[in-house]
Amino acid sequence: MLQMKLCGDLVLREKCDAVGEITPDILHAMDEMVQMMHEQNGVGLAAPQVNITKRFLVMMNPDTNEVFKMINPKIVRKSVETVKMEEGCLSVLGSDGLPVFSDVVRPENVDVEWTDENGKSLAAHMSGLPARIVQHETDHLDGVLFIDYLSPVHREMVMRKVRKYKKA
Repeated sequence: MLQMKLCGDLVLREKCDAVGEITPDILHAMDEMVQMMHEQNGVGLAAPQVNITKRFLVMMNPDTNEVFKMINPKIVRKSVETVKMEEGCLSVLGSDGLPVFSDVVRPENVDVEWTDENGKSLAAHMSGLPARIVQHETDHLDGVLFIDYLSPVHREMVMRKVRKYKKA
């Protein structure tokens, strides 16, 4: 059973290694991550969030409920246009045990390439929420959290909420 890692755990700051071979362990982990994502009402989950330092993630398009299992995802183009949206993370929880949210500015749309669980190379142009989700989750693979995009004042406000959760 995979265990969710929370803000402050060093694994969330590690840069993940590329997946060289799609193994049964990786496929099982991705299936379990999809289940965890749904159970926690999330829209994405990256391998380091469950203590695996490999480059893979799962995400869902909230508009269509389509689930993507991405191995070695790479954002190959980001739009110049940006958009500010509220963002949270299943690894950044407040005192109520729920994700803490804050506004984050990101590119409005992206082109992403990845390998699916069957070893097939895929590519997609994503905009709106799917673009936001894939950027957030691929950041995890590089040891970056959404709080890193916040001003020092806003980051400290989020971290106060996180510290309250850890004491509870």
